[in-house]
Amino acid sequence: MRIIPLYLPQFHRIPENDAWWGDGFTEWTNVKKAKPLFEGHYQPRIPLNKNYYDLTQVDALKWQCEIARKYSVYGFCFYHYWFNGKLLLEKPMELLLANPEIDINYCISWANHNWEDSWKASPGREKILIGHDFDDENDWILHFDYLLPFFKDPRYIVEDGKPLMTIYSPNVIGKLNKMLTLWDKMAIDQGFKGLKFLFQSAMSFHSKGWDRSMFDYGIQFEPGYSNRKKSILNYLNIMRYTQAVKKVLGIKSRLQIKSKKVEIRSYDDTWQKILKTKPHSKNTIPSAFVDWDNTPRKQVAGSIYEGANPEKFKKYFKQLVLKTKEEYKTDKIFVFAWNEWAEGGYLEPDEKYEYAYLQAIYEALKETDELI
Repeated sequence: MRIIPLYLPQFHRIPENDAWWGDGFTEWTNVKKAKPLFEGHYQPRIPLNKNYYDLTQVDALKWQCEIARKYSVYGFCFYHYWFNGKLLLEKPMELLLANPEIDINYCISWANHNWEDSWKASPGREKILIGHDFDDENDWILHFDYLLPFFKDPRYIVEDGKPLMTIYSPNVIGKLNKMLTLWDKMAIDQGFKGLKFLFQSAMSFHSKGWDRSMFDYGIQFEPGYSNRKKSILNYLNIMRYTQAVKKVLGIKSRLQIKSKKVEIRSYDDTWQKILKTKPHSKNTIPSAFVDWDNTPRKQVAGSIYEGANPEKFKKYFKQLVLKTKEEYKTDKIFVFAWNEWAEGGYLEPDEKYEYAYLQAIYEALKETDELI
């Protein structure tokens, strides 16, 4: 079984983030300032040995790839940010390409959503920091030309002679099929058999009215895929807050708690949904999630999945491996995530659990005879 965690490159400074979020901003900025919101709330998350790495340093990338391989992670899916020729956070992926001795497989997910100031803006008042013109057909060519050296890298994940290319939210691209047809032809012209296209976001999966015919796979990306429907029940979980929590948040009534938009979901209930979910279609890829807590980014407007720990993750992940073998026509499982520290989804070692989540991956694969 090929385990492919999503990889966030936002652990190095860029001028744009300095301008938008403050001098020296990286994802670590949010992680370090996180506060526990109630008794037992696991914040802040601290990397093992306070390893607040800088992804412009090749040693950091080498370390990540070494421990991934040690625990039988097949490869990474790098988030890639392209805005009509403007690249953001491209250095880690380019650093990997420039160091062919680093032993890791990888593929790319074009995170094609606009960047907004939603972390600090009031709901409905978000401002676009940088956006896309998806209709610029010349830009499609420039974008493919940028991606081509990665596709040609022997470490890039290729299936049936076709490099894998994920688009996070293809449903927002107006001339989608025309763009994909062009990219497929350009790949063939470069000696491949084409490209294999994947889509990722839960929004894309559950949006209607867009043509998926050119996509080889859809990723049932968790936990968003299984928890796509919001209801008042999501907010009723907040009733479990203690008086101490209410005091911390400055909340006096249940109604005011709801207005703060804090969501608390059950880790166990969500995993039960995942394990009961059937493949959406014959070309669906399942995914796992390690944990979720985005309060480092959004504070009391964030959401939390209660109950995560490595023992539970191993139990559920092992069941997902078996389910994938029996029900899905794929040998791949995507994972949220390798290093989404400010959203609580990471396999990298932290001070509380050390390497236990990675060990859970290894043991689950070993116990299901899926080590590679």
